Amino acid sequence: AFNKTIAKDSSLAIGFFQRGFVHLQLEMYEEALSDYHMAFSHLRKNPFIDYKQLGLRHILYAWEVLYSMAAAQCRLQQWQEARATLDKAIVWRPEGRTAILDVALERVQNCLFLEPMQVSLGEFFRPRKKEVEQLDSKDFLGKPKMISSIIPNDEYIGFEPLRPQKQGFYEPSADALR
Repeated sequence: AFNKTIAKDSSLAIGFFQRGFVHLQLEMYEEALSDYHMAFSHLRKNPFIDYKQLGLRHILYAWEVLYSMAAAQCRLQQWQEARATLDKAIVWRPEGRTAILDVALERVQNCLFLEPMQVSLGEFFRPRKKEVEQLDSKDFLGKPKMISSIIPNDEYIGFEPLRPQKQGFYEPSADALR
């Protein structure tokens, strides 16, 4: 499902973030690390993205993505990179709220794994009702109509591209005038 989501919107940071979590659960650590890198790059140097406007009651913070990236690096035994990533996460974390990252740094120094962040359990993407109501199929073309030519000498009925005009062809015939 996350693969299909990302295929439809390749700049959806939350999609990469959630797929990274799933890859960690499946012990696909390289893929998880790649997804977290993509999620962080799609934040476009913003400290967070609020997905409430799209119907997902979650705010994706840059420091959470970096923390989860460090968790993937721990699984790959990349302890120095994990420490550097956590240092970067401290910069992105709001001031005075670095306790969780301080504990994570201690765990990395002791070569202990970190548990990645995830979207709260039970949170689903639910678009607004107003947007869903407009998803009903609409017939913009209407019912098909047969259109015949208004040119008196033209006996052709059907569909074809415009034909070149012939001299005198568009004059009413003698039978039509009677």
